[in-house]
Amino acid sequence: MELFESLKVKISGKNLKIVFPEGTDIRILGAANRLSADKLVTPVFIGNIEEVTKGLIDRGINPEGFEIYDPNNCVRFPQMIETFVSLRKGKVTKEQAENILKDPNYFGTMLVQMGIADGMVSGAIHSTADTVRPALQIIKTKPGVKSVSGAFVMVRGRDDNEKYLFADCAINIKPDSATLADIAVASAETAKLFDIEPKVAMLSFSTKGSGKSEDVDRVVEATAILKEAHPEIEVDGELQFDAAFVPAVARQKAPDSPVAGKATVFIFPEIQSGNIGYKIAQRLGNFEALGPILQGLNKPVADLSRGCNEEDVYKLAIITASQALL
Repeated sequence: MELFESLKVKISGKNLKIVFPEGTDIRILGAANRLSADKLVTPVFIGNIEEVTKGLIDRGINPEGFEIYDPNNCVRFPQMIETFVSLRKGKVTKEQAENILKDPNYFGTMLVQMGIADGMVSGAIHSTADTVRPALQIIKTKPGVKSVSGAFVMVRGRDDNEKYLFADCAINIKPDSATLADIAVASAETAKLFDIEPKVAMLSFSTKGSGKSEDVDRVVEATAILKEAHPEIEVDGELQFDAAFVPAVARQKAPDSPVAGKATVFIFPEIQSGNIGYKIAQRLGNFEALGPILQGLNKPVADLSRGCNEEDVYKLAIITASQALL
């Protein structure tokens, strides 16, 4: 894909390190080996150094291109405990922190927080909660952003000539107006990473008052919040999908809109429509869905699907490394 060739150029030679807490999984091993061989990132594994090294060699992988950290034998561990206790603001004791940080996801997230690694990719054998919870507790959200969301980049066509961003499709079940605005800000930033000019449509079953409900009001309020806080972002709402996407429909339903008919970033009003929408585009529209890409965090953490394959891991790691450069 042209998109990934562009991202590879962006991260090549930047000496980026990506943590893989699930280094015993064959999909992770295969993807990490490719990333190392392609000289894109340095994979970082967590576990007993001798056991992990043996596992790599047994699979014919040269361990020289990897870094391995053992939570049970790490000179930085006392510093990690102190940092974690401080970040949790008294919610855990040092003894509790020591036990918590032996969890690979927590340990890996702390490596990112402390600048030892640049990002983390997990979720092949862990739940979304297991991946996201440490990130929220340790890395936290960017200044001015209160929520984390999950976006998909939808790609179709020769040379990736159709690229759009859908959010939130993974995290927030029914976001309020302020959270919807948050999601839109983060999505506009993510779109730029993929060379998508962000024209943000706040989606609804209504266009410009054609329908009435609390759900419509929530989208209208979110649009107003976003316009006031970020006048530099091109956004409009509430818009039905056809009004946001089809120029002819836009001319009828929202003729004065700066976004209708040419939207590139689509903010769904709740997770059900977002999740269903991206899967319809993927299965019926032959779009490739890249993600979920976690957005809104201070530093990048990616959540894989437990049904992922090696190619998914490889691509999401490239995306995560690219986010680290933002």
